Amino acid sequence: MLFSQKKDLKKDPRENEGPKQSFSERLKGGKEKDTAKVASIDMYRFITLERDTTYLDTALTIEREYSHNYLRRDLFGLLAFPNEGQAYNTLQYSLTQQSAYPEMGFKAKHFNFLEANQIRYASVATPVTELFFKSILAKGHSVDSYFAVNLSPNLNLSIAYKGLRSEGKYINQLASTGSFRFTMSYHTTSKRYLINSHFTSQDALNEENGGITTPEDFESEDTKYKNRQRLQVYLTDAESFLRAKRIFVDHIFRVNPSEAENNLYVTHQFNFENKFYQYYQPTLESAVGTRSIYRFGDAIVTSNLKDQTHYNKMYNKAGLLYENKTLGKFQFFIDDFRSNFYYNRILILDKGVIPSTLSRNINNVGGQYEYWKNKWHGKFLLSKSISKQSVSNVEANLNYDLNDDFQFVFGYQNISKLPNDIYNLYQSEYESYNWSNTFDNEKINVLSGSAVTPWFDASLQLSTLTDHLYFKNTATDASQQIVTPSQFGGTIKYLSLKLSKELTFGKFALNNTILYQKADQNEAILNVPDLVTRNTIYYSNYFFQHALFIQTGITFNYFTKFYANDYNPVIGEFFVQQQKQIGNYPNLDFFINAKIQRTRVYIKAEHFNSAYTGNNYYSAPNNPYRDMTIRFGLIWNFFN
Repeated sequence: MLFSQKKDLKKDPRENEGPKQSFSERLKGGKEKDTAKVASIDMYRFITLERDTTYLDTALTIEREYSHNYLRRDLFGLLAFPNEGQAYNTLQYSLTQQSAYPEMGFKAKHFNFLEANQIRYASVATPVTELFFKSILAKGHSVDSYFAVNLSPNLNLSIAYKGLRSEGKYINQLASTGSFRFTMSYHTTSKRYLINSHFTSQDALNEENGGITTPEDFESEDTKYKNRQRLQVYLTDAESFLRAKRIFVDHIFRVNPSEAENNLYVTHQFNFENKFYQYYQPTLESAVGTRSIYRFGDAIVTSNLKDQTHYNKMYNKAGLLYENKTLGKFQFFIDDFRSNFYYNRILILDKGVIPSTLSRNINNVGGQYEYWKNKWHGKFLLSKSISKQSVSNVEANLNYDLNDDFQFVFGYQNISKLPNDIYNLYQSEYESYNWSNTFDNEKINVLSGSAVTPWFDASLQLSTLTDHLYFKNTATDASQQIVTPSQFGGTIKYLSLKLSKELTFGKFALNNTILYQKADQNEAILNVPDLVTRNTIYYSNYFFQHALFIQTGITFNYFTKFYANDYNPVIGEFFVQQQKQIGNYPNLDFFINAKIQRTRVYIKAEHFNSAYTGNNYYSAPNNPYRDMTIRFGLIWNFFN
């Protein structure tokens, strides 16, 4: 029902007594000055756990083009699998981050999972929203939504969700992932107490097809196989599922009431994680041509195989930090690491007893010194366990900013690392996928350096790996994967040198990145391509009185042939193989990107040369790389 209202003709005392402004006057600013405060861009900050700060950036650059993907970061050194939301093969070993603490394992399933040190905490002047969208390969979407708000100058909250669903081009290749993040950042007005906290819930469901069974059909370029669903795969109904939840708190309290030349802080960090991995395969028999095989060997069951692994971790770190404005920060800490990697049964097999649980209880003591003065910034860390399970870590990092044109970074790390839990314990319905080991610690030495100069950017890494752990295939049949963990008793020496330089010619630019790698080893354990390169030539210009900014160009990707690691879905890990080389193939992408105000639009023809340069492109043995695909995406920022 509708009813009318009578206007109260009585003057409202709150009405402005002055002359009214017309709409056009208000649009132009009118006669009255707007006294509202205006937030500058440096008031929109995003801060990591290590206190590294970045500002909100809505620019359209070639770096933004490189990071407009599912992982939201530059993929140089990584090789994507056929479908979005799957694993990535590693072309650049120096991307690997090393930690002395043992992890769960299943590393091939963790590329999209954000670790505690990858979460960013907001410090914004006004609410900020970012919307990310990108089309996928077949039937689905990739989205990422982020919202941050300042409830007060001292309290900032953010909430985000990243989701993907992509069916893929091949049989049994669906990927469906989700990632929810919530952060809270608070400090008192005097900044005597600060806290950063977050909660994450992440999951990834992947249909697993084990790759194609007849690569010769793919490489033949027969037109009947242009529909990739006609290519036979090893697994038609298998799937894997990984779920992880985390609660994290990092806070600090200053003992002295007000900040002074000398300050004493009490610090505490808490991290609790719970993870679950399941591999499910209803049909165990695979067809390869006209014969039948069991891809992963004999099984205890005849159908509906289901392997489930549970994991939880709790980490506490408490310390005292003394700060002198001249000398720097001195911190002393003790931590407690506890984890359980477990199954719901004990297996008694011919090879021995496979226990149900692998538990860790590690206590470390250590110290850290940080110096930040003028052009120098240094951080030095030493920690060593005082418990039975021995680990140690020595880190040194030194930054020198000569000026805006020259910056240098030097780093050193020496760690004794406990093996990831999956190397020491695994249970499966597959008979060969059951083991209980006691491997030695991995010893890793890393010396690194990088430089930013007007002529080029460079980074160098020298590593020695002793008692390196890896997975290998022990099957005698080339159609089978009997993957087991192994430890290389010798020493592997690894070198990588990466150079980057952009050359500009008016409105044209040539962006170049080249990587050289070499591994010195007695056995082929650490396999990487000798050369990886990416070269982009592009054109940039403004149109319509600077209302529209466009970048368009072609990116050339290439890496030399090498024995790339293969992927095993049962354990969600890559393993070493010496049967098939991939690489020595050009990959060309054409893109047109545009920016209108705070909206960036991306259109790309990925791998557009696939129809002309032969079907010899792979992400891993039996897993072809992506065919030519046209994809659309955008990033849209809202803030005032």
